[in-house]
Amino acid sequence: MSKNGLTRKQFVIGVTSAVGILAAGKLIQVVIHNNKASSIKGNILGAASKVGHRLRSGDFPASSSTEYKKTVIVGGGVSGLSAARWLERNGHTSICLLELADTVGGNAVGGKNKISAYPWGAHYLPVPDIRNKELMAFLEECESITGYDEKGLPIYNEYHLCSDPEERVFFQGVWQDGLVPHIGVSAEDKAQINSFFQLMEGYRALQNKEGEDAFTLPLRNSYFDDEAKRLDSISFMSFLKERKYTAEVLLHYLNYCCKDDYGSTLEDTSAWAGIHYFASRKGKGSNAEYGDVLTWPEGNNFLIQKMDAQLKAERQLNQLVYSVTIENEKVHLLCFDALKGTTKTIIADQVILATPQYINQRILSANLRKPFKGDAFQYSPWMVANITLREMPAGRGVPLSWDNVIFNSESLGYVNACHQHLNAYEKQKVITYYLPITDESPSAARKKIYERTHQDWVGIILKDLKPVHNNIEQAIEQIDIWIWGHGMIMPQVGFISGEERHEAAQSIENKIFFAHTDLSGISVFEEGFYQGISAAKKLLN
Repeated sequence: MSKNGLTRKQFVIGVTSAVGILAAGKLIQVVIHNNKASSIKGNILGAASKVGHRLRSGDFPASSSTEYKKTVIVGGGVSGLSAARWLERNGHTSICLLELADTVGGNAVGGKNKISAYPWGAHYLPVPDIRNKELMAFLEECESITGYDEKGLPIYNEYHLCSDPEERVFFQGVWQDGLVPHIGVSAEDKAQINSFFQLMEGYRALQNKEGEDAFTLPLRNSYFDDEAKRLDSISFMSFLKERKYTAEVLLHYLNYCCKDDYGSTLEDTSAWAGIHYFASRKGKGSNAEYGDVLTWPEGNNFLIQKMDAQLKAERQLNQLVYSVTIENEKVHLLCFDALKGTTKTIIADQVILATPQYINQRILSANLRKPFKGDAFQYSPWMVANITLREMPAGRGVPLSWDNVIFNSESLGYVNACHQHLNAYEKQKVITYYLPITDESPSAARKKIYERTHQDWVGIILKDLKPVHNNIEQAIEQIDIWIWGHGMIMPQVGFISGEERHEAAQSIENKIFFAHTDLSGISVFEEGFYQGISAAKKLLN
């Protein structure tokens, strides 16, 4: 905790974690040599979306072979891996996992170069509620929890807990500790900031007569009364206006929070979801408080690798499932091999679709599709860049931290991928830059992000970072770009309490089950992990 600033240890932040999303694949090499932006080399990744877009045209060859499987899981993100893990732990074998990308992980994939491993998406996990027994057990297996004290509180691995300095914000020409500016902020604005976080503390402690929490994770354990429905029916911005919160520094931070977890703005986020961001985290440890986070150089890909290593399930990568039907009490899948260019038929007893609804609605046969409104499920597009630096440019104020946020930027700033290295003072760095695209509708934004070149993206990044690090382009060795067309589900107004979300979770004829964070409306690791287990339990029953 800083003396003057507010940190995650005072209020809680939860980030994107786990989706069985369709992205990854071949690299598109781009090196241009005209100006400062174009002289910076790098790659654009995420190109498997081009294969995924074939779902629209239906341009696939006829099936040339047939395979028989007991259980098939479509999607190798957190939900799919969690489902496979739970099935195997409960004696269910003969599992085949199909994934479009050339690696599992969904939006928790990661990369590595000569300097460091780094994330391409979700990059940390807040210490979880000790009541979440299944997740706690998994963290023990990952050695993130090394034991328990005499009070029964978990002891977290100090090498996995985020080290100091944890976060800083660039405001009025200087880096300040915490994520809410405090130097150069009026007494009136400071009063509003304190009032807001006191209000969130009240929501965090709120329970009904049965002792159920109003806000918790997994989301399904939160009770939902008339007031919760009212909060879900208005935007977070409307809620703040009701409470007369107008301080610019506070609104900027809260907008940052919505972008961070949801890829949406204050105006687009349900008030219930906005409050849930702060009030749902209840983790505690012998050496950690709620709001402390676990993180690794590769981000949540550390957790993906641990889960993947535990599994005995057959994995088939570069596989695009484009048709799912039920015939003669069996599930029939048509699967396109993106490397071989061939189609095969897979016949299974049961299937878990650990894929988002915009995929499910295209691959399920017409008689199996759910009757959703076209705009019921909205997903935010993102650009993530990993920037390799010969050295980190200096800045005024608080030194380089794990999380580095720029006030009034469209981006979320950058994370220092090298922060957890044992040699934290090494000269070369990799920083991971996050930019949710929120300035227009998701569909319009998706079209634009796929049209932009590497040079375009480098120009956008430099324009954002140069006011903070004046000569940063001279320190850059390489910038690699990852495009997420459908980065995460957006908990827009009315979505959490809407019927579509509940309908999407209903299994079909005890043959097809669903597991994905869009079934909760909040795309964080805890939800993906829970959704996988939930689908696996339904299948076993």
